[in-house]
Amino acid sequence: MSVRTAAAIAVVAGVVTTLLPLSATAASAAPTADDHAVLRTEMGTPVPNGPLTRGGVTETFDLTVKNPTGKPVTYKPWMLLDPTGPSRLQHDDVVFKVDAVDAPATKSSIGQQDGEWQGMFFPAAATPGESDKGFDIPANGKMTWKVTLGLGVNYPTNNGDFNLRAASYNNSVAADGMGSHLFKVGPQIKTGELKTWFKQGSSDTGGQEHRAYWDLNYQATGDGEFATGLASSLSLTHPGDEAADFRLQALIDGRWQDLKAEDSRYALPEIPKGFGAASGARTLPLRVSLGKDTKIKKKTTITMSVEVAPAKGNTYPLKSVEVQFPLVPFAEPAPSSTPTTTPSATPTKTPGSSTVAQPAAATSSSAAAAGNTHVATTGSGSLAATGAQSGTGLYAGLAAALVALGAAAAWLGARRRRGISA
Repeated sequence: MSVRTAAAIAVVAGVVTTLLPLSATAASAAPTADDHAVLRTEMGTPVPNGPLTRGGVTETFDLTVKNPTGKPVTYKPWMLLDPTGPSRLQHDDVVFKVDAVDAPATKSSIGQQDGEWQGMFFPAAATPGESDKGFDIPANGKMTWKVTLGLGVNYPTNNGDFNLRAASYNNSVAADGMGSHLFKVGPQIKTGELKTWFKQGSSDTGGQEHRAYWDLNYQATGDGEFATGLASSLSLTHPGDEAADFRLQALIDGRWQDLKAEDSRYALPEIPKGFGAASGARTLPLRVSLGKDTKIKKKTTITMSVEVAPAKGNTYPLKSVEVQFPLVPFAEPAPSSTPTTTPSATPTKTPGSSTVAQPAAATSSSAAAAGNTHVATTGSGSLAATGAQSGTGLYAGLAAALVALGAAAAWLGARRRRGISA
């Protein structure tokens, strides 16, 4: 027995049931080594036989299961709905009921494993632990049920016709003996799909690959629209075991905003319900980098993947897409080998005034210490140094000496005059 078959056997009667995925249909229908897949299912013409409408009249048809062999064979019903259109079906979108005609009393339920609509029915006498008991079709015998099918009022407007097949999840129906019927849905629509893709965005890193820019795009085609919002979940992975410290930002309301991961996945802004072809393309700019705590020390290939799913109800993903790109960690700035200093202001004080800070280059003591530097004021009001001749200090010293001599001579002359007068 396969893992998928074991999963289906765990269905609990009387509750919404988790069933096998549609992807397992071909495998379940294939004959087993002991020729167990021998039953044949036949679906009669639905009554009334017309297009189904949302919230409209239901249709009924007979389902007959025949056993052409000389020994009893267990039949475990598995009704598979193959939809057209991009929306997932919710529990109330399809009406499903099964009543026994020439068979034991029956109960039915609906499941959504892997997001698909799947119907089951089982003996009403089965206990919750025996919901996988199935029906034993006698040797060279048959059983018949009446199946009722219809559309709920909320059947997606962007979904159309569907095919219903009568299989079995215990591989007991022959591959060429599976009954099916195409159910038309009115009004007829042009069905489309949800498209999702990445496109490389603009970069401000000069090709250094420190930060990657990508646009995540959404577009719906066909008629109708999604009845629920669309939620996107993003993941970032790399091939190594090092802690990556990913930093993800999205351009939301005109500014880059940090997104936080929960259980290694990032929730992106939800697309409101009503998204359809008339909405046009929707773009969410993203940018990715490695944070300061990353243990990745060299250029590394990053895989970014997104799953898009209904925001509520049947939330199995509708689309998934991924892209790969290189990233390198940001380089730490190298420390400066020559410390820079800012000249301090030298306070000066004049009689009757408080201390005032003056630029060091503007004080007479600083100018004398500089010796060979003149300070000039530029047109903007700032101070600028001008180149001076090396003899400037010598001339200044001589001038000072002459002034001193003149002063001494004047003092002696004055004293001599006072002596003569006396």
